[in-house]
Amino acid sequence: MAARPPTLDEIRGWPAAVGVPEAAKAIGISKSHMYDLIKRGEAPVTVLSFGARHRVVTASLVRLLEAA
Repeated sequence: MAARPPTLDEIRGWPAAVGVPEAAKAIGISKSHMYDLIKRGEAPVTVLSFGARHRVVTASLVRLLEAA
């Protein structure tokens, strides 16, 4: 059984930046799809890249979900 996605209120309580798997779950896509979007420069959220590591800015995730 898959775990439920986080609520918007829960996401608002997250740290300033989160990992790609958490962000992908929050918007309802797979982490591999999110990584593909990041690689193509098409992620719908702000991504901070540190070499091969990526973090998603939580505020951009909240804005995306509020607009949905």
